[in-house]
Amino acid sequence: MESALKPFRVLAYVVGVMLLVLCVGMVLRYGFDIPGPSKVISPIHGGLYMLYLVAVMNLGMKARWTWPYMLGVMLGGTVPFLSFYVENRVTRRMTAATAAEA
Repeated sequence: MESALKPFRVLAYVVGVMLLVLCVGMVLRYGFDIPGPSKVISPIHGGLYMLYLVAVMNLGMKARWTWPYMLGVMLGGTVPFLSFYVENRVTRRMTAATAAEA
């Protein structure tokens, strides 16, 4: 499971940062009529979010998560700042599970 946790953690942080950057891009686009940054940021964030979903599926299958829990973790990448919280909770859960196995 450790091999699946690391990509999840990295992608959770990257997607979280990109979502915050996307929010700035949306403010620039709709608040100040500057569409350029959001046109570049949006597809990058979308691609990274797809990778995040794959990482969650990989970790969730290996850890034998329930589908509702896995969907909740997947949705963590859609709300600003939530991916950081979700990543922290998942890491604690996986660390506790690894310690319990040992």
